[in-house]
Amino acid sequence: QVQLEESGGGLVQAGDSLRLSCVASTRTFSYRAMGWFRQAPGKEREFVAALDWSGGVSYYADFVKGRFTISRDTAKNMVYLQMNSLKTEDTAVYYCAANRSPSLARTIMSREVEYDYWGQGTQVTVSS
Repeated sequence: QVQLEESGGGLVQAGDSLRLSCVASTRTFSYRAMGWFRQAPGKEREFVAALDWSGGVSYYADFVKGRFTISRDTAKNMVYLQMNSLKTEDTAVYYCAANRSPSLARTIMSREVEYDYWGQGTQVTVSS
């Protein structure tokens, strides 16, 4: 069974950094674009960042630009989200997801329906 598993979440203070990791159970994901989403309490899940299969094309939500960086290590079937300068409003459950395509189409890559495999999520809590 294909699986994605996130790790690296935790409780940090505002201004701190965290690196989230996502491991894929098969090398199939090496040929998929990957994304990170998050869901804060009482809110809908939202797009955070995405990276194409080559690692050369990335997109970010405006609220994380300049603070978060998505990357991948294809040899290890890993995708990362480096989060710097964390804010209290970044508190959420963060999800890793595999896009249906190797590439990212700018107009649709932030839509959840474009991703067909999801991890269980990892909690990130940022205190003031």
